[in-house]
Amino acid sequence: MPAVTESIEAATALQVCLSKMAIAPGSPARYLLRAGEARLDLNACLGKPLRLAWTGAITCTHCGRATRKSFAQGHCYPCFKRLAQCDTCIMKPELCHFFEGTCREPEWAERHCFQPHVVYLANTSGLKVGITRASQMPTRWLDQGALQALPILEVGTRQQSGFVEVLFKEQVSDRTNWRAMLKGRTERLDLVAERDRLLARLEAGLANLRERFGADAIRLLDEAPLSFDYPVLAFPTKVVSHNLDKHPVVAGTLLGIKGQYLILDSGVINLRKFTGYEVKVAA
Repeated sequence: MPAVTESIEAATALQVCLSKMAIAPGSPARYLLRAGEARLDLNACLGKPLRLAWTGAITCTHCGRATRKSFAQGHCYPCFKRLAQCDTCIMKPELCHFFEGTCREPEWAERHCFQPHVVYLANTSGLKVGITRASQMPTRWLDQGALQALPILEVGTRQQSGFVEVLFKEQVSDRTNWRAMLKGRTERLDLVAERDRLLARLEAGLANLRERFGADAIRLLDEAPLSFDYPVLAFPTKVVSHNLDKHPVVAGTLLGIKGQYLILDSGVINLRKFTGYEVKVAA
């Protein structure tokens, strides 16, 4: 985690193009708002007024050009249509078309898609299944606001992880109810027991995938469940969402941070949704 280089007092004039908050695991997790080389320690802002004011500008996070609308969390339309990381197969890896010769960026795919991926169970608003690159643990779960997580299988490629996830989705959701997650009422689960239950039910399907891709393509992991704690003074009883496109100024007392959401007494805002939006921050 980078050092904090911007003090709270100096942050009143901080201007930043929003990006995903940096998170470090801890008790609670530590959140930093990034502005170039500067970092604003959001944990230190808990219980204090926070104001975000959108200037009206949006910058593509890939090419840096100005754009009137953000696509796929921070891209201009040309990048959205051109980049492999914005293709449908990123959200649905089982639709990978690399071997058909139609991948948008084959070299990018070789670096990002043809490396080990992990299939996991997480407890966010309840039990869910998901996939991530091995290098993204535990960041992936903190970004989701997971209460618990358990890696269960490792596969050789992103496409293979997609096929495994499709199999698991016959039994368990792959989505988070973000409103329920932000209310902080999720009960803890026995993820090891859930893993064993699901593996038993899906034994035949996993055997078919191993036959298709090789016996070592889908490897069982023996990991202990992880638990996560977030900096929250008070959870909302009713979740009201801020939208910079409709109301360019968001202000209130910061009551908590979970996933990529700021929880204010005036409502919540998903900062990742507004990646590339230029805002003035007063804290």
